[in-house]
Amino acid sequence: VQLVESGGGLVQPGGSLRLSCAASGFTVSRYAVRWYHQAPGKEREEVASISRAGAHYMDSVRGRFAISRDIAKNTVYLQMNSLKSEDTGVYFCNAERFSNDYWGQGTQVTVSS
Repeated sequence: VQLVESGGGLVQPGGSLRLSCAASGFTVSRYAVRWYHQAPGKEREEVASISRAGAHYMDSVRGRFAISRDIAKNTVYLQMNSLKSEDTGVYFCNAERFSNDYWGQGTQVTVSS
């Protein structure tokens, strides 16, 4: 069972990135999946989630970020547009269902000119 994030990198303010969270060993579409952001020196906080109840976003990213999933690829994405310096940090994905709770290793996003 594994979650692997990818797609992070260095981007200028106003730019875009698409993060991927690839699952193996389980069917990610059966799980609630959340993306978390951990800014330098700060607590990890949830920014977006997707489940049977739909997609939800933290106020600071609503309208700029979009979470989606590709069932065939067993992958969840986070499209990040209009990036700001405060979006810098490590992004983690988490998949949860009943007592199963899986985390990826994180991917670094740096927004800087």
